[in-house]
Amino acid sequence: MSSEVFVRGMLYMSLTVVGVPGNSAVIMAFLLLLHQENHLLPADAIVLHLACVNLLVVGIRCLLETIASLRLASIFGDLSCRAVIFIYRTSRSLSIWLTFVLSAYQCLCIAPPGSRWASARAVVAQYLGFVFLFLWVVNTCMSSAAILFSFGTQKNSSLISHGINVQFCYVHFPSKLSKEANGAAQVGRDVVPMTLMTLASLLILVFLYKHRKQVKGLRSSSGGGGGVGGGAERRAAKFVVALVTLYVVLYGVDNGLWVYTLTLKRTMTSSLISDLRIFFSSLYAALSPLIIIASNRKVNSRLRCVVQERAVKEGTSGLTAV
Repeated sequence: MSSEVFVRGMLYMSLTVVGVPGNSAVIMAFLLLLHQENHLLPADAIVLHLACVNLLVVGIRCLLETIASLRLASIFGDLSCRAVIFIYRTSRSLSIWLTFVLSAYQCLCIAPPGSRWASARAVVAQYLGFVFLFLWVVNTCMSSAAILFSFGTQKNSSLISHGINVQFCYVHFPSKLSKEANGAAQVGRDVVPMTLMTLASLLILVFLYKHRKQVKGLRSSSGGGGGVGGGAERRAAKFVVALVTLYVVLYGVDNGLWVYTLTLKRTMTSSLISDLRIFFSSLYAALSPLIIIASNRKVNSRLRCVVQERAVKEGTSGLTAV
């Protein structure tokens, strides 16, 4: 095993070690919340859905890439390459769009009561299931090229042109035009929600700034104390802004590398560039649950309860054994 392949495997392993337990913990916390309260708020349902697709990104792509890089098993053939790339692209794009939906919904949540934006929030909450279904159908259809053009490395790579080398698999397009069209569609699919979620986050920041000035004004006029409600909404808004910032940075690098590959004159893209793209896009799926756990009090409290219950059970079993 070459040192380059070993380093590659260790990098993907680091994403797997952080991302799989992190997203699993978030999912478990929300399932406990659902079991205890018999319902989830719309924002919680969006975050739960986001954690599920991020778990797919890390579990399907990074875990299998780790196994293949460290030569633990031979798992990449034509069928497995098509399945892995298809699931990865679908879940990756869903992660992007769900982050946008979360930022847009949070933007509606901080709107003044009685406004038309508050009415729009109620409509989104009512039809959130249809929003999820629509995103799944659209992103599944847009990832269908992976089923048609992906195959394993056992093919004769010298005959490949207009392809993308992803180390253990190849994505081979029939022409340069089809490769560029597919690339433009993927960039558009990422840039549109990126732009929209950035605008939503800016609106959230503007609201938080104005709200802070109002609170200072109330405190100065009333001689201190006072304050206004909505602390939970403000914390949630700050969490969404942090999540969007992480997304914009990491996926901005990812899409910059993708645009660079489309401008290359060579017909076969280097596996190094593809590895970097996969790493940066998977890094969001691995790090976002850490932000969720640190920022979301519901998730944090449920996880603490689980840890405390486990510690009590271990202490009880230890006393029984004695």
